[in-house]
Amino acid sequence: MAQKNRLKYILLGLLKKQRQTGYDLAKSFDSDIGEFWTANHSQIYPLLKRMEADHLIAHEAITVGQKLQKKQYYMTSAGQQTFNAWLKSPSDLTGSHDEFILKLFFIDDPKSELLRPMITTQQQYHDEKLHHLEQQFQEKFPNQKRIDQDFGHSLVLRHAIDRERGYSNWLAEMVQTIKTE
Repeated sequence: MAQKNRLKYILLGLLKKQRQTGYDLAKSFDSDIGEFWTANHSQIYPLLKRMEADHLIAHEAITVGQKLQKKQYYMTSAGQQTFNAWLKSPSDLTGSHDEFILKLFFIDDPKSELLRPMITTQQQYHDEKLHHLEQQFQEKFPNQKRIDQDFGHSLVLRHAIDRERGYSNWLAEMVQTIKTE
């Protein structure tokens, strides 16, 4: 089965909220969406061109300053239909690419000198990530009104917090397992 180009749907979703330039779309991956999905300029700009050729989006030239022309993209009705169809479709369950898990897989000896430093370093990373996500939630969703205004985003952030909390707890258990062996 062909893999979905999920980035296309992310860009459509961002354009559903408001018109944006390619630069604005790329910046979205530095914060909110970047918490759970990555994309870079070399992926975004060619995809915008293909999406426009497929009539999913269009652009309007805007002038910034005295001469600078920028393309401000917006979703077309075909793009809206495509986006809505994607929202209604079943989501694929694909494995994540967790490098730590991959490394851990290759540790054969429970007394390996590498094990404790690997786990404690990873635990520190996930504890910091958890703290960052909790701060993000407090800043972005200080009250129920803000949650209701961007409900989906609040759910995704809660999921990320739960994921990091679970990962951190699992790592803490692994440290205890190593101590008793």
